[in-house]
Amino acid sequence: MLNAALQEKIRARLGAEPAKLRALSGGDVGEVYGLEAGGERYAVKVDRAESGALAVEGRMLDYLERHAELPAPRALAYDAGFLLMTWVEGGSGGGADAHAADLLATLHNLSADAYGFDFDTVIGGLRQPNPWTPRWLDFFAEQRVVEMARQAFDAGNLPSELLRRAERLAGRLGQWLDEPDQPGLVHGDIWGGNVMGSGGRITGFIDPALYFADPEVELAFITLFSTFGDAFFRRYAERRGLSAHFWEVKRDLYNLYPLLVHARLFGGGYVSQAGGILRRFAG
Repeated sequence: MLNAALQEKIRARLGAEPAKLRALSGGDVGEVYGLEAGGERYAVKVDRAESGALAVEGRMLDYLERHAELPAPRALAYDAGFLLMTWVEGGSGGGADAHAADLLATLHNLSADAYGFDFDTVIGGLRQPNPWTPRWLDFFAEQRVVEMARQAFDAGNLPSELLRRAERLAGRLGQWLDEPDQPGLVHGDIWGGNVMGSGGRITGFIDPALYFADPEVELAFITLFSTFGDAFFRRYAERRGLSAHFWEVKRDLYNLYPLLVHARLFGGGYVSQAGGILRRFAG
């Protein structure tokens, strides 16, 4: 539950007494609660270890509010240990494929002069480095494949043989991938638990892991957990098109990153899945 200090922070920001506190499922960092104050509903995340991940999430939500039209919670207050947000109505976003495609195509149209982001972000509570990098293949190789492979290895979840393959693949990506036309802003963590919807419409994308990337990284992630189906990809292709070799090559290469994230967090079958991709492309 919320201690007195956290309740006072919420009271000071909202100008009303927090009430009807209830625990919610989800949250890679700490605990998640719903509450009411002044007749409105809110969500609050609490990280008692004060890792700083919630402050990063708050900054990402601020960025989306300023720069994007993507429906997402609005950050009201945050620090190293808590994040207070507006409430997002709705349940699972399944069945809102066409609307999701329109929203993400619009998000992906937001561009930058390089790949990366204004600050390091987080995914699944893990640090996600985002140094500005002129070339996408360099960024994806070093800041996604090698970085997360090393994190998984250091955690004892990735064998040294697969780490070596990841490092070898990083030098060979140009054999399989081309440089995109331009960077596009991605949400970065589009699985079912992070998509809220109601009545065939998306009401909010939560828990972002923002950075500027080849937008098809986002599409690959969507296939990994079957977040959306064929209707999504048909609509997205109408809006932005798809690379000719997305399904045969890019999907698997780009999904190496989230698989390494899950290997770092959970080990098990995710290590085997990542290993299969590494053996296919790194030899």
